[in-house]
Amino acid sequence: MFLKALKSLTSKYEFLLLIDSLEMVANKEKQCNKNFIFLKLKLQALIFFVLNFPKIMDTIIKRNNVKIKGKGSQPMMFAHGFGCDQHSWQFIVDAFAEDYKIILFDYVGAGQSDHSAFDPEKYSTLEGYCEDVLNICEALDLRNVIFVGHSVSSMIGILATNKKPEYFDKLILIGPSPRYLNDVGYYGGFERKDLENLFEFMDSNYLGWSSTMAPAIMGNATRPELGEFLTSSFCTTDPEIARSFAKTTFYSDNREDLKAVKIPSLTLQCREDIIAPEQVGEFMKKNTPQNTLYLMQATGHCPHISEPEETISAIKNFLK
Repeated sequence: MFLKALKSLTSKYEFLLLIDSLEMVANKEKQCNKNFIFLKLKLQALIFFVLNFPKIMDTIIKRNNVKIKGKGSQPMMFAHGFGCDQHSWQFIVDAFAEDYKIILFDYVGAGQSDHSAFDPEKYSTLEGYCEDVLNICEALDLRNVIFVGHSVSSMIGILATNKKPEYFDKLILIGPSPRYLNDVGYYGGFERKDLENLFEFMDSNYLGWSSTMAPAIMGNATRPELGEFLTSSFCTTDPEIARSFAKTTFYSDNREDLKAVKIPSLTLQCREDIIAPEQVGEFMKKNTPQNTLYLMQATGHCPHISEPEETISAIKNFLK
């Protein structure tokens, strides 16, 4: 059982958790040789981990299709939103490549990630995606990270920084929403019936849902090529995984997590955004310590695609 648990490890963080668990087990043992048993297990674990660490790290890099570019030393990690992959950043990343170490990746189920690594239970909450972000930081030994998250990745980034603040320097949150459902005293933009209808449509005809929703999410109806770009991205995502990620995203509630953020953050709020309306941006500003709210001229939910120059300028001004 011990070796089976070891073989499932994906990071030093999980290794340390296992060691803690073993220590708890040893402390409960009544036998006189309990210390010997624990020390033996701990030594076996350490040997296994040291021997397999490169392989484990390589697995993480391949699982999330991690790509590295740029000439700088400070890491700048770009995390895509629902229905997208790392290619959604193609219009802005080169503007930062001269000064930063650019980290791109795909969440499991998106782009060229390892789709077979998808675990419905793990990814039923945003914590599962947060774990993957921390795995990447661990695998690449990243510190002082500037995390750029679009849409749901904004909350994933917040969860990651709250769990391991020593890994991160700043947060760039593009179209964030801590809760999509309306609540008493809170406007998220959606009623529960809205989401139920959305998922019913998604379940019955994913491609039809994609071709309808992507242009609406993008906004900018007078520039149909933008909607087509997002539709193409949606349609290349595994439908089963996309449905799971959508439900995890839209039913999440991370309002309380905002208060725990300990690093400076920037909220980029678009106009006419049907996913994250302006009231949500104001909520982010009011409830997140050290948050700067910037109301963009861009419309829709994807300014890094529709208005890359404005997005680049806003981020660079924040990072000065």
